[in-house]
Amino acid sequence: MKTRFSDVREFLNEIVLGKEKQIELCLCCILAKGHLLIEDLPGMGKTLLAHTLAKALGLGFSRIQFTSDLLPADITGISVFETGNNSFRFHQGPIFSSVVLADEINRASPKAQSALLEAMEERQVSVDGETYQLPEPFFVIATQNPLEQAGTFPLPESQLDRFFMRISLGYPDRKSERQLMEKEDRRESLTKMEPVLSKSELMSWQQEVSNIRTTPALLDYVQDLVEHSRNSQEFTNGISPRAALDLIHGGRAWALLAGRDYVIPEDIQDVLPAIVGHRLLFAIEQEGETSIGINSALRLLELTPV
Repeated sequence: MKTRFSDVREFLNEIVLGKEKQIELCLCCILAKGHLLIEDLPGMGKTLLAHTLAKALGLGFSRIQFTSDLLPADITGISVFETGNNSFRFHQGPIFSSVVLADEINRASPKAQSALLEAMEERQVSVDGETYQLPEPFFVIATQNPLEQAGTFPLPESQLDRFFMRISLGYPDRKSERQLMEKEDRRESLTKMEPVLSKSELMSWQQEVSNIRTTPALLDYVQDLVEHSRNSQEFTNGISPRAALDLIHGGRAWALLAGRDYVIPEDIQDVLPAIVGHRLLFAIEQEGETSIGINSALRLLELTPV
C-alpha cells in the first residue's frame, strides 16, 4: 500500500511542481471522503491540481465555471418534457461526476452556490421532488479568488463548514518555476499519463481510514482543542461537532499516508490548520492574519498543550 501511495505522489508532483505539502493534504482530504476548497489568486494552478487528482485516481471529472448568471439547474440538472412519451425526463447536470471542480465558486450568487449544499452533505440532489444519488466516491474541489477581487461573493458559513479542508497553493519557488518554464505544457503532459489507481483501490483505502486506531489520550487532546476554541475569548465561535469529527478523520487519513495504523498528536497538529482555519475566526482582527485563517488555527495549538 505504501508503494502505491508513492506512485500517486510521484504522479501528482510530476504535474503540480513544488507543492508537496499541499498535495499531501489533498490526498488526506480525499481519503477522509471530504471536500476541498482552494483559495488563491488566478493562475496559481488550482484547476490543474483538481484535474490531476482526478486523473491520478482514475475518477470521472467535470468542471463547472461559476459565473454571476449561473443557475442551480446548471449544476444539478433539469427535467425536460418529452412529447414522445408524454413525460418528464431528468437530464443530469455536471454535479454527477466523481470529481467536480467548482471553479471560482465565489463569483456566483449565493443562490447558485447553495445548489452544492445537499450534494456535498448527503451525496444526493433533489430536483422536482425526486432524489438522485451521486456516484461513489464523490469529491468536490472548489476554487475561490480572494474576496477583495472584483465580482466576488463571500461563501456563507454553512457552506464553508461543509468543506473538509481549505488550502492555498501560493507562488512556486524559483527552482519549480524554472522547471515550469523549461518543460512542455503540463496539461499536454497530463493527457499522456495513465491513472495510477482504480476506483475500487481508492474506495478500499477510504474504508481503511476508519480502521486507524485512536487512543483515549488522543481523543482527550482533540476535545481539549475543541473546548479551548469554544471557551477562549480570542475566537468568535468555537469548533463545531462536525469540525471535531473532521479532525479525527483527517488525523486518521494523515496517519495512513504516513504508513501507521494509529494516530498521534502530531497528525492532528499537521491537519488542523487546513481543517479548522476556515471555521475559526479571531474575535478581534490580529495583525498579520492571513486570508485563510491559518493564524487562528496556529493560535489554538499554542493554547492547547498535548
